[in-house]
Amino acid sequence: MDLVNPEGKVRKRDLSLLRKNASAAGEQKYILYFHNPPDVRGTSFLVWKYPARDDDRWLYIPAIRMVRRIAAKDRRSSFVGSDFTYEDISGRDIESDTHTVLREEKVDRKPCYVIQSVPQEEAEYTKKISWIDKKTFLPLKEEYYDKKGELYRVFTAEEIRDVKGFPTVTKRVMKNIKSGHSTEVSFTKVDYNIGVEDSLFSERYLKQPPKKWVE
Repeated sequence: MDLVNPEGKVRKRDLSLLRKNASAAGEQKYILYFHNPPDVRGTSFLVWKYPARDDDRWLYIPAIRMVRRIAAKDRRSSFVGSDFTYEDISGRDIESDTHTVLREEKVDRKPCYVIQSVPQEEAEYTKKISWIDKKTFLPLKEEYYDKKGELYRVFTAEEIRDVKGFPTVTKRVMKNIKSGHSTEVSFTKVDYNIGVEDSLFSERYLKQPPKKWVE
């Protein structure tokens, strides 16, 4: 994860992410560990994602050896100083917005559906415009608009690779249009169906990363 300020200065962060589909109904679990730099080393983030209701989120802060529950209202906060929010990292329930297909057009020569999403309740944005690849259904671009109707954040999928038959965004960028700050996330090692145990997604492993899966 590279945090880039308006002058082009880069702060690098190294991390590992594990995810498991917990049920056919759409429940998922995520756990994320920061390795470097020293000021975030040992920080970890756990999400239990549910369809049609608020997710459960926890953050472990090693400096004070405390696990903090992240309230639903805090999901729109910056994720560890990046241009992504906690909700961007764990995902947003599709039923939370009203969606309208605006048109069809291409992004990087790929045919896309252009979809407007308007939150049904107060959210981090007042509307989002997404370009969804018609073949893979991955978002190639997203524009976020604030309460004044002004564009303030833009997401782009910079690189997509096929991993074991799964189209995967391996490089993504979120740019804050107003501040000029941006965050680039690149996944260098990606794999699927590796047998991650369900027991890993617990408070115990927030504090103690499993060496088998986290380098």
